[in-house]
Amino acid sequence: QVQLVESGGGLVQPGGSLRLSCAASGIILSSNNMAWYRQAPGNQRELVATISRGGSTNYADSVKGRFTVSRLNFVNTVYLQMNSLKPEDTAVYYCNAQGDRGVYWGQGTQVTVSS
Repeated sequence: QVQLVESGGGLVQPGGSLRLSCAASGIILSSNNMAWYRQAPGNQRELVATISRGGSTNYADSVKGRFTVSRLNFVNTVYLQMNSLKPEDTAVYYCNAQGDRGVYWGQGTQVTVSS
């Protein structure tokens, strides 16, 4: 079985920081291209950040310089460090894995940025 479980969401003030985790079972994350997506009410789901099998990273323009995606192989977990958070970052954040045998999604974790 393949499972992706996001955690770390919550309420944070503008300018604050939050770290999201995506823990995987049933797949090896370093063998998959990983991505973080987010979706706010009324908005289309958007790609936030990616980390490839080789470790290369890419970011949406809206989060460049503020968010960092990383992977810790020995715990099979991908992270999204979010700094300098803005109210427009409020969304449900989803972990995504794409490998040779399929595409997988987590259930999402809510991030709310509000004063």
